[in-house]
Amino acid sequence: MSLRPTLETRRAQPTLEGAGVKLHRAFGFQDPSELDPFLLFDDFRNERPQDYLRGFPWHPHRGIETITYVLAGTVEHGDSLGNTGLLGAGDVQWMTAGSGILHQEMPQGNAKGQMHGFQLWGNLPSAQKMTAPRYQDVQAKEIPEIIDDDGTRVRVIVGEFWGKTGPVDGIAADPQYLDVSLPAGVKKTFRIDTYRRAFAYVFEGAAAFADASKPAGVLLEKEVAGEEVNIRDLSGDRTLIRFGTGDEITVQAGPEGARFLLISGAPINEPVAWHGPIVMNTKAELMQAMTELRNGTFIKPAH
Repeated sequence: MSLRPTLETRRAQPTLEGAGVKLHRAFGFQDPSELDPFLLFDDFRNERPQDYLRGFPWHPHRGIETITYVLAGTVEHGDSLGNTGLLGAGDVQWMTAGSGILHQEMPQGNAKGQMHGFQLWGNLPSAQKMTAPRYQDVQAKEIPEIIDDDGTRVRVIVGEFWGKTGPVDGIAADPQYLDVSLPAGVKKTFRIDTYRRAFAYVFEGAAAFADASKPAGVLLEKEVAGEEVNIRDLSGDRTLIRFGTGDEITVQAGPEGARFLLISGAPINEPVAWHGPIVMNTKAELMQAMTELRNGTFIKPAH
């Protein structure tokens, strides 16, 4: 087994999106090869309705898949194909934009006005960029949750983990998307297929990720000696950890426990031409999409 090195640890940055929604962006609109096949990751979390109620009005997508995971509040969605729905706490929507779709997403807070969710963009390979759009709406009760003896809890949203398989399937990037909760001080090792790109995103508590580029077992030695992990070793709320190549990661929760997403996928390794919500392989394909948006031919008839 080989421990993945930590290539980068960075905080998500405040960003305005949609019609003025305040959110934090962990990555996106920079180097798309860093986390290929993933393009963008947003954490939209608010307790002030005026910061999110204007939502994400009608906008196009082509050439990507969007994964929306709601933790608190609801998101009402509708699209140019006539689909409508409501995502609640714990629900997931995986939208394959394919050849093109117009949709809107309007968040609503819970009874306390709180709204929290994530959106991840996955790229589509050239052979699937113009496929027919489709949705997978998954309710919270359909997502398997594993509880280990030490209190570790893992929701398996996509992919296979510890003998359970997530309900979302047929995704181009063959991803694994896990929601992991660790009790205080618990240390855990997670296997990740070597060929995948991988990242973690901490959103509750704090955790220390062992780094293969540093002396092995620094965190573990501290734990064995009964010492608390130095707070400087911990990655706290809204922190992205980008991993290098290897087949496992080791993480230890801080004194208040930790909750993080662990996401990996197979890189596509193709050129990326990107303009806003449209991601193709060439500038010519981008220009074609813009022309079709202007002349009303962007949405393709169902076959």
